[in-house]
Amino acid sequence: MPINLLFLCTGNSARSLIAEGVLRQLGGKSFRAFSAGSHPTGTPNPHAIAVLRQHDIDTSFARSKSWDEFAGPTAPHLDLIITVCDNAAGESCPIWPGRPATAHWGLADPAAVDGSQHEIAAAFAATYDELVRRITYLLDHHPDASNIGALAKKMTSHEVNK
Repeated sequence: MPINLLFLCTGNSARSLIAEGVLRQLGGKSFRAFSAGSHPTGTPNPHAIAVLRQHDIDTSFARSKSWDEFAGPTAPHLDLIITVCDNAAGESCPIWPGRPATAHWGLADPAAVDGSQHEIAAAFAATYDELVRRITYLLDHHPDASNIGALAKKMTSHEVNK
């Protein structure tokens, strides 16, 4: 059975969508990737879509959605939930059915960059690169439902991060 992983952020328009796209591409049939937000913006950030497309990642999945979609009785069983922004990590989360493992991968918000188009694109590229690095680490350690939470939590330690 594939591992179901949900990436959470506040707006579900940039970091969490990028993470979902990366895992959809790299995780193969071993993973099912999802993303959601506590206060979704309603639309994906166009820079997030652009960075995924630059890496030949299909963006047809991309929509900004509420985490409520994953907390109800008809939601897929989740094995791991990873928050990718500090706001979502500090919020009161729904009670997740099945009590999935959790981890926090705090990343700077590329959508908050106020600068030239080049600076904004660079911020989204850096976020993409960091998510690829973390997700690749996770995949390289052949996670299963019993150990994926511990592996994901290692991504917050200094020796793994750099």
